[in-house]
Amino acid sequence: MIRVTIKRGASGRIERFHADGHAQYDEPGKDIVCAGVSAVTVGTVNAIEALTGVQLKTRMKHGFLSADIPPAADAQTESKMQLLLEGMVIMLKSIEQSYSAYIAMQDQTSSK
Repeated sequence: MIRVTIKRGASGRIERFHADGHAQYDEPGKDIVCAGVSAVTVGTVNAIEALTGVQLKTRMKHGFLSADIPPAADAQTESKMQLLLEGMVIMLKSIEQSYSAYIAMQDQTSSK
């Protein structure tokens, strides 16, 4: 199963996310759930970096992606990053709705 965790600050700002595991929906190379989650998460990181110029601190290996989202230098860039991240959350929730036996999402908000 793929486990995706979204970590938010007290204001609701997405500060980091990670995806870990394998869906095992099908054999490697044919697993549409893994492919979908990978496309959405890696695509979001790439979009943030390309469209905002903000470099995310990422760690990636087979079956794992973690990204820390630094605060942006200005409100407009911060807004763009958060919009892209919220879009990622919606896409991942859509995958979870269709394939709940293979992906589980957790959205955590800090009390600080």
